[in-house]
Amino acid sequence: MIIRIWNGTTTADNADSYEQLLNKVVFPGIAQKQVEGYLGIQLLKKAQGDEVNFITIMRFENLESVKQFAGEDYEKSYVIDQAKALLKQYDAKVAHYELVYNSLSF
Repeated sequence: MIIRIWNGTTTADNADSYEQLLNKVVFPGIAQKQVEGYLGIQLLKKAQGDEVNFITIMRFENLESVKQFAGEDYEKSYVIDQAKALLKQYDAKVAHYELVYNSLSF
């Protein structure tokens, strides 16, 4: 299994709008792609003073599934223009890890 991790930060004022954009537009759009081997996404959120950090964790069966989702340049982040307008900073590249141990069931 491949874990795809991305990180972005927004202002506290934009945090709710960004989270709604993810839940109503971005995540459903990803699901609509119907990528074979896409296993789901998780969203983490942490307020830090006047900023809010978001981390997405996507799970894929293998690297070919990641490439089907993101293209051959699969390390490039996928950020729609509406999200860019709300974000203060975000990863231009996405980290990919092979899951080697998992004691949780999803």
